[in-house]
Amino acid sequence: TQSYTDGCSAPGYVPKSLRIVLLGKAGTGKSSLANTIFGTTVFTVNHFDSSVCVSESQTRQVNGRSLTLIDTPGLMTPDRSEEDINREMVRCITECAPGPHAFLIVFKVEKFTEQEQAVFKEICQHFSEEALKYTAVMFTHGDQLPEDMTIQDFVSMNSELRDLVEKCGGRCHVVDNKYWKQGRGHYRSNQFQVAELLRTIDRITEANNGRWYTNETLQEAERQIAKNIAYDKLLTRFVGVATGAVLGFLLGVFSTVEPSNLTAISKNESMSPALAAAKQGAQVGWDAAEKAQSLSEAFYKTTDAFWKNSLNPFSKK
Repeated sequence: TQSYTDGCSAPGYVPKSLRIVLLGKAGTGKSSLANTIFGTTVFTVNHFDSSVCVSESQTRQVNGRSLTLIDTPGLMTPDRSEEDINREMVRCITECAPGPHAFLIVFKVEKFTEQEQAVFKEICQHFSEEALKYTAVMFTHGDQLPEDMTIQDFVSMNSELRDLVEKCGGRCHVVDNKYWKQGRGHYRSNQFQVAELLRTIDRITEANNGRWYTNETLQEAERQIAKNIAYDKLLTRFVGVATGAVLGFLLGVFSTVEPSNLTAISKNESMSPALAAAKQGAQVGWDAAEKAQSLSEAFYKTTDAFWKNSLNPFSKK
């Protein structure tokens, strides 16, 4: 049986090396955060093109031990497909083989919106909620915090953000990649916050008995995600079929579809024109919902297929 530990799970054990994956949407300052943790510029920061295209891994000595940081492509990037991002996320795990000790979900200190919630949901989809046992939330732009406010105070002000952090074991920290470089030993200094972060990651490792998030864990997550995707896809198709069947039936009842087509079908299959219309409507819904990403989209795509055909999707033009 393969071991997935650093060789020791004793209380207080500190691993000699750490592998950490940075996750978040483009523009949150992941690359700058990585440089802040290293204490030097290692990752390229491009303020004009903030989206990393591929995972990048760098290793440096920090506080006397080896630290590997993996910067990942920004999530919720409009010009990248879900499959492309998912493939890169899988590759990032390979980059830090045999697996990361911790994930850092990176947000800015700013208003917590539905987009940030969507980022968190997408991370859970890519890695499963099992990964939250290995996760801490990292905030950048700490200078946006009001005086005398801690990051815990900031989190507590928004119930949805608070719930998110609690799902990550209540673990959260803050840095400022620009303004907190000089301070030493106090809350508003990167040196202080990075030291606190590394202690948190040590506690994560200890809580997981020295284990890291493994490729096997990811593969199991992918299998479960594949099942969920297949189920969701079937459900969207079902919505399309049901919507199409109902619309087709109503169109058949009110004789707004081409009667010759329905009469031929009803004669061949011994069914009324309304039922024949429902059957063809179901087929229209099945086809229309093929690329739908949600139940509501399946419904709208199906109804749109009817309206775009002048309420006559069955006639041959």
